[in-house]
Amino acid sequence: MTDFTHETPVKERRVSYVPTREYYAYFALIFVATLPLSILTWVLSAARRLELPERGPIKSAWSQAQIITPRIFSA
Repeated sequence: MTDFTHETPVKERRVSYVPTREYYAYFALIFVATLPLSILTWVLSAARRLELPERGPIKSAWSQAQIITPRIFSA
């Protein structure tokens, strides 16, 4: 009897994450939740330095949501 299990090609399993509706829902929720704090931080920073910060409050909230949301789904 011949053993074919030794020469069987092994398929590599590539894990590629495709965002779903649930991911976008969490992203939107986190974005909306971080937006007021980002605006407050931006205003206080502008008042302290008497100049506008490089990153606006929307970009800051967006980057926070991009950091937090994948952590929720990886847990």
